[in-house]
Amino acid sequence: MKKYKYPSVLTIAGFDGSGGAGIQADIKTISALGCYATSVLTALPVQNTKGVRKIYPIPVEAVADQIEAILDDILPDAIKIGMVHTSELVETIVRTLGKYSKIPIVFDPVMVATSGHRLIEEETIETIVEKLFPIATVITPNMDEAAILAKMEVKTLKDMQIAGERIKELGCNTILLKGGHQETPKIISLFLDQSNQYHAFEVTKYETNNTHGSGCTLSSAIASYIAQGKSLYDAVGLGQEYVHSAIYNGKDVQTGKGNGPLNHFFNPQKLIKNEMD
Repeated sequence: MKKYKYPSVLTIAGFDGSGGAGIQADIKTISALGCYATSVLTALPVQNTKGVRKIYPIPVEAVADQIEAILDDILPDAIKIGMVHTSELVETIVRTLGKYSKIPIVFDPVMVATSGHRLIEEETIETIVEKLFPIATVITPNMDEAAILAKMEVKTLKDMQIAGERIKELGCNTILLKGGHQETPKIISLFLDQSNQYHAFEVTKYETNNTHGSGCTLSSAIASYIAQGKSLYDAVGLGQEYVHSAIYNGKDVQTGKGNGPLNHFFNPQKLIKNEMD
């Protein structure tokens, strides 16, 4: 009898009880794209569409135990890492993942809240650059995060190019600089590949507040397409198309009183079954 397996994606991220961001957005995205989602919880923020009220930490030992339990049993085809808010957590994740074979990693360096508040300390950023950047296949900073990493203002497309080159020198493999904060009718994101070549992706900007969790969704979508066997370049492009469509299909829906979620299930795919060798 033939045996099959699902393309699986592990998300290592924080909680969002309102369902729009964090591990909930990741699981929705991975599932909507036909992959099997496993998850590891790194923190328990208390939040809704209006913002974060409090963050309860998860012990780092519990994070390590969760990762080992999943990877010992359901080896993922790709890993997405979201907000890691302490140096100790970064080191724990990197050390635990180091015990396993080389799995593609998409890292979303969440550093700044929508309100503009920094979410992590300078020391944690240094640990992320030193330990996490080298093992990540691609990192996906927005313009605010790129500004922190490159230590410069990032307002224009030219700024994004310069920042990308500076961040690449910190030791990343590839970077997708997200242009969602551009105040223009068209949004341009830049993908800087391993050969230091830029690739531009352009989409129309929609007038909506329903973008809560768009960064989490994008990194999970890229990881899902990698898990399906797509090239990194194709995964980056397809991931952005998915997020753009999810925003479009949820832009006129009110969920909560603040920044609403995307419509992750605008065109859900059946769970993919790949024949095993």
